[in-house]
Amino acid sequence: QVQLVESGGGLVQAGESLRLSCAASGSFVSINVMGWYRQAPGKQRELVAIITSFGHTNYRDSVKGRFTISSDNAKNTVYLQMNRLKPEDTAVYYCNAAAITDVGSNLREYWGQGTQVTVSS
Repeated sequence: QVQLVESGGGLVQAGESLRLSCAASGSFVSINVMGWYRQAPGKQRELVAIITSFGHTNYRDSVKGRFTISSDNAKNTVYLQMNRLKPEDTAVYYCNAAAITDVGSNLREYWGQGTQVTVSS
């Protein structure tokens, strides 16, 4: 009942920047947490950053100081500003949301389709 659409991926050189966007739509009551995950070929999906409805954020150590997660509640959109990109940042980046779709229901998790980020050396 929540659709997440990512955009903004692409091919860049090391040291350059990209800004990912994830727009949420559907019949949700509220979105409590949104986050970005990434998965490189042959590796497990890993958490990159999360942001709560209160604006609190957390990042994995390898992206601290380089990536910034933010949200625009009016647009139901979350962003990931990625600066000083490194080849090891290369992965498919997925938007994730924990949302309540009906009053009184439990949180449910939703995923976007992913957007490719490739950083060349």
